[in-house]
Amino acid sequence: MAYKIAVVGATGNVGREMLSVLAERQFPVSEVVALASTRSVGTEVSFGDGVLKVKALDYFDFKGTDICLMSAGGAISKEWSPKIAAQGALVIDNSSAWRMDRQVPLVVPEVNADALNEIPKGIIANPNCSTAQLVVALKPLHDLATIKRAVISTYQSVSGAGKEAMDELFRQTRAVFVADPVEVEKFPKQIAFNVIPHIDVFLDSGYTKEEWKMMVETQKILDPDIQVTATCVRVPVFVSHSEAVTLEFEKPITAEKARAVLREAPGVLVVDKREDGGYATPIECAGEDATYVSRVRKDPTVENGLSLWIVSDNLRKGAALNAVQIAECLVNRKLLRAA
Repeated sequence: MAYKIAVVGATGNVGREMLSVLAERQFPVSEVVALASTRSVGTEVSFGDGVLKVKALDYFDFKGTDICLMSAGGAISKEWSPKIAAQGALVIDNSSAWRMDRQVPLVVPEVNADALNEIPKGIIANPNCSTAQLVVALKPLHDLATIKRAVISTYQSVSGAGKEAMDELFRQTRAVFVADPVEVEKFPKQIAFNVIPHIDVFLDSGYTKEEWKMMVETQKILDPDIQVTATCVRVPVFVSHSEAVTLEFEKPITAEKARAVLREAPGVLVVDKREDGGYATPIECAGEDATYVSRVRKDPTVENGLSLWIVSDNLRKGAALNAVQIAECLVNRKLLRAA
């Protein structure tokens, strides 16, 4: 059985990664269509050993399409996802447009695949890239000892803000080395050789929207009773997000038991040696599928506490890979018709 797949936003960082992951994982496709705005029509994007010519979203007929992987931003998703779903395709959306809609499942397959049993709007939401890797690591620990509270500080790469953000980091870094003026366009401050504690817009609470997303999405995916607070920081790294996480549990838990459970958890790779270099960093995780967990240790400031370090490729597990894994779940659970 094979399926017709459309990728919307195929010329962007995540869209291209979606095409790459579909090919790498040998998803059973009868046809793959690359879609983007009219200005990108005719652009060639890679798919496996071949190339696809980009077609215009505005003029594409989705009848007969089984799955639409949507990575074109919230405004476009709000307009197009219901139209695409009405033509019979299941939409897996990578934007924030549908995540908190009660009729739209917000899914990380290793954590809550059963949420796919009901898809009333024909739309499935991918979580925020930082949330995805977080809940993959938290799920086995929550099952073991019940998380009460999570305190998270993120170290997020510029690729999470798109190709233009990556280009800005490159240009600014080069400008610093050759003593040219540093131009700031995409970020509110210089990102090269700097960190910026500001991702997305500020809310009345003082949190940014990125921080709010992590808080509410973690509760929706994992458990509404978990108290979550986050500080999200942009760092001068091209790919992979990192997170320093401190957890408080209802039940006793040791670092040794946590490491053992994490080693058996789907999607998790534990790299935790208490020696120089015995931990994961962003550069090693780029291009990898796993969520890496390191620095697991007891937090002595609360009765049942642990601290840990989580790193993952935000373009893969945080976006493209998670979307394709959702599509695989739809196939495995026979929630799709065959082309």
